[in-house]
This record gives sequence, structure tokens and C-alpha cells, in this order.
Amino acid sequence: MGADVAVRLDAVIIGAGPCGLAAAIAFKRAGMRAVVIDRSCIVSGVASYPTYITFFSTPDRLSIGDVPFIVATEKPTRRDALAYYRAVTTLFDLDVRQYENVERVRRCDDAFLVASRTRHGALRETRARAVVVATGYFGHPNRLHVPGEDLPHVTHQFTEGHWAFRQDVVVVGGGNSAVEAALDLYRSGARVTVVHFGPQLDPNIKPWVLPDIVNRIKDGSIGARFGARVEAITPEHVELLTPNGIDRVRADHVYLMVGYQPNAEVLVQLDVPIDARTGIPAHDPATMETAVPGVFIAGVIASGNDANKTFIENGRFHGDLIARHLAATARRFA
Repeated sequence: MGADVAVRLDAVIIGAGPCGLAAAIAFKRAGMRAVVIDRSCIVSGVASYPTYITFFSTPDRLSIGDVPFIVATEKPTRRDALAYYRAVTTLFDLDVRQYENVERVRRCDDAFLVASRTRHGALRETRARAVVVATGYFGHPNRLHVPGEDLPHVTHQFTEGHWAFRQDVVVVGGGNSAVEAALDLYRSGARVTVVHFGPQLDPNIKPWVLPDIVNRIKDGSIGARFGARVEAITPEHVELLTPNGIDRVRADHVYLMVGYQPNAEVLVQLDVPIDARTGIPAHDPATMETAVPGVFIAGVIASGNDANKTFIENGRFHGDLIARHLAATARRFA
């Protein structure tokens, strides 16, 4: 099918997460035209959180566009957040193309040409003087690189525990995601074992969750294997290397809750230097512009491999920095 070349824009924002939407709002307020393109729905990262999760942050720290995020409780839930970001997108009438995958971005004279494809297979080309990469946290799951990791009962994502009712389950990981998955699975009637390579759970477990998981492990309601590493996954077991040798834990479901890395493919295409050790793209924190002029980053991708450094509550301001810089340099780009 032929390409549809859009009217030239000030920016194409790749990623419709909270930080991408916040950037779009900043552009709109600055009188600049921007479009947001996402391979999934808006805030798909939030949508992929466990169904009944409660955020660590308070609502004011998750708000964007100076629109109050009001909930009846101290901490917002996943459902609260989804409703809020839908409302903000509607309020600002943001131009968001959902379910459209960006395939390639290339320099074209003094602008960029973004080639994307809709889920119906139509190719679109959008020209803009700047590109903002806001691809979020859930780019690529951290893999264990062990035999059996791709078996059908193994997943890197958890939604809710109902699917594992009366099933043997292994949850790999020691952070908030692993702990909350283990607790939800336990309450849904699953027989749960947590496996973590460290000697204990991570120290940043949500304070209202920590006593719950500690007590469940202490009373034996949830099994735990600390100091253990997954060696292989079979259709019926997870094989562990422990300080006492090899251990085999029965598993009908395996949840690998060991984190994700941001999707930096567009930055690689554009030859943006990325630190091999930290995974952080070379950029100016004052403007969020990368070493390639006209290419910006927003949100968690600015933290590279350490996704915990950037979250919605600080990444939501990146768009303001970008819009301010582009507005100040408009003549140079004209």
C-alpha cells in the first residue's frame, strides 16, 4: 500500500505513556503541533499492570498537564489511573494514533521522516522537525536465558491470580512486582513459591506490603527460596541452583518478574550514542535533547538500565523542557 505523507509537524512523540502524553500537552500549550504514535493503546504500560495494583505514588505525583488527579483514597489504583489518563487525553484533545507501530525514523533534509504502520497494514509517513522518544518501561523483558524460558506456561507479565487457582506457581524475583504477584496468587488459591537470587527481599518493597509478604513466608503460606537461581524450566518444574545444591520446585505457572528494559530501537536507528554500561542515551538533562540534534527523550528511557531512577512523577516534566527548547530554537529550525 502507498505511504500517506502527513502535514509537517513540530514533533512526533513515540510512545503514549504518561510522559509521552505530558510532552504532547506541553507542545500544545506552546502553540506547536505534535502527534503521538503508540504501538498499543494509550498508557499501555499502566494497562499492563496487575489488575488490582495500588500505586506507590500519591495521585498528585502522577498527574499531568496540571489537571488534578482526584481519588477517594490515599493511593490511586490501576483503574483510577487509566480513567484519569483517558480523561486528560480527551480534555486536551491530543492527537494520538493508537495501535500504530513505528518501523523506522530517518533524517530527511532539515526534518525527520517517521514511517509507521497501522494494525490494518497501512503505511504512514509523518514529517516533523523533532522526534521525542518516550517508549516507556515495558520495552523488552529482562530474560534469564535459561532452557524452557519460552515454554507456554512461562510469562514475564502478571495480570491477576485467578488463572492459577489450585495450581503450583513459581514467582521469580524479589521486588514489588514479584511480591504483589505472589500475594495476589496466594489469595486466589494458588500454591506459591517465590524464588530470588538475593538473601532476602529487595529493600524497596512498599511499606504497606512488606509485613504481609514477610508474615506469609514466615507462616509457610507462601514458599520462598532465597539465594537461588533458575537453571532451567521444564513443563512441570523449575530447577534451581541453591546454596545446598539443585532443587526442583513443581510449577504449573511460572512468572518471571525480573524487570524490563526500555525500547531504544529508534535511538539506535538514528545513531544516538548509548552508554554500553548504563544504557543511558547521550543527552542534555536541561533540554532532553540527545547528541543527535532534533532527537529528544522523555520518561524512563532517560535512565537506561536503571528504570527505577525515572518514573511518572519526574519523567512527566521532560516534555516541558523539550517544548521550551524547541520554542526557543524555532527560527533555527524554520
